[in-house]
Order: sequence, then structure tokens, then C-alpha cells
Amino acid sequence: MKRFLLSVLFLLSATLITLAQSDSINVVKAKWEVSKVSRGVKLKQYWFNNSLFNSSQHVSIVEIKRRARHAFDLAYEEKSLKSVTEFAASDDVIAVINGTFFDIKNGGSVDFIKSDGKVINENRLSETKKRTFHQKSAVAFNEGKISIEKWNGQDGWEQKVKAEDLMVTGPLLIVDSKPEKLDSISFNTSRHPRSAVAVLKNKRVLLLTVDGRNEKSAGMNLIELSKLLTWLKASDGINLDGGGSTTLLIKDKAKTEVVNYPSDNKKWDHQGERKVANVILLRKK
Repeated sequence: MKRFLLSVLFLLSATLITLAQSDSINVVKAKWEVSKVSRGVKLKQYWFNNSLFNSSQHVSIVEIKRRARHAFDLAYEEKSLKSVTEFAASDDVIAVINGTFFDIKNGGSVDFIKSDGKVINENRLSETKKRTFHQKSAVAFNEGKISIEKWNGQDGWEQKVKAEDLMVTGPLLIVDSKPEKLDSISFNTSRHPRSAVAVLKNKRVLLLTVDGRNEKSAGMNLIELSKLLTWLKASDGINLDGGGSTTLLIKDKAKTEVVNYPSDNKKWDHQGERKVANVILLRKK
């Protein structure tokens, strides 16, 4: 019996390793549909038709080469909500992705937001006065550049991070090219639409969405999302609010276009935006 169980475990492990190798190859060799958004900015999309994590997955990426003419920025509503498209109204906007977690009923972020040195929203702690799973990391903005920060375990950490703007969000997925350990809570282990930011060593930044809640795209759990970012060569990667909030938008002189398939209207189209409290913007300087 013991030998039988060991054999089963060995076969299972071998199968999982084979699947993981196959998934990574599928990502690396994917023939992404690529279009230019602006100088140094391109949109990459691919539909993994039942070929990633034993499921179909639709992935959209805005890849930004860090240039002096571009600047990342944080935009927010302190006590209300509006669509990603509405956040993109300014003429200098190039791309937008939804931001961190928020109060769906009353508006405003439930995670710490600082803009131009001013605190806009504080963290809403759990009933036990502890940080939630998405309050242990942040996206920081300094002089138009973006970085990903990890909680140091101390109270008031976000107040001390050197950043002009700061958006607490998470969980953190990758640090220094190594995956972070994720708790086995449902939010992490269940498949949902996902939004993420990744910083690459080659001075590129990725704004990434994975669509979900549809037969055309299952969505990912955070273990899968972390693997995807690793295969895309992320040095640091962080999860944003996902689910019905997941929205990625690009803008040029001709049009403003949601490029993923937001799920809030339960249709496979680009119309299902959910109103959110904050976003990450790429602007022209």
C-alpha cells in the first residue's frame, strides 16, 4: 500500500511538473498580437485557447519602456466612484488600469492612498485591528516613475515610504524575481479576473489584466498570476483589485478604448466597466 501511494504521488508530481513546463513554454512562445499605442508604449494581447493552466485565458498587457516623455501617476476619488474611462478624460493620458480596493457602497479607497504628500484615505483595518491581506505592499510614484514596495512589518509603514504618491494594494506576488509566499485563503486560490503591475529589469513596466468569469477566459488564482508574471520576466509584481473592477484602457488622438473584457455586465464585450475609486495612469509629460 505504501509503495502504491508513493507511486501515485510520484506520478502526480511528474504530471504537475510537465504541465508547468508546458504552460511556461506556451507563454514564452505565444504569438502576441502587438500594436503601438505611443512611442515606447505597446499593447500586447493573446488568447490562450485552453492552453494555459489547463484553461482558456485572455491576457492583455500594456508594456511601457521607461522614457523621459512618460510619467506614471495616481488618480482617485476620495469619497465617490467613477469609471476607468472617466478617469482617462484628460488629454495627456496614454493608458489606465484600475487601482486598489474600495468601498463599493460609499466610494473611496479602503486602502491607504497618498497624493502629492497628502493622505487621502487611510487603511480600513480588520475587526481585530490588523492589516488585511491586501495592505502589506504598495505601488509608489516618484517623479513619474513607479516602484513596488513591501510592508516592513511595522505600524505606520506607509507613512514613511518615500513617495510623492502611494497606493497600498496587494497581495505582493514577486520580489527580486522570486515569488512571494501566498496564504491559502479563497481570494488567493480561486480564479477571478485579475489586474496587476510588474516592473522588469530591462526598464519596462507592465500593466496587465487577465479576463475571467466567462467560458472564453477562466481568470486566474494568484499562484497562477504569479507564475505568469515570472514567465514574463517580472522582477517585482503586485496584484491590484480584480474581479468586476479589472479594466485596462488605452488612448490616442483618435479614440479611447477599453482593451480587455470587463466582467461586470456578464457579457464578453468591452462595455462592462465597474466604477472604481482610483486608477494608475500613464501620462505624456
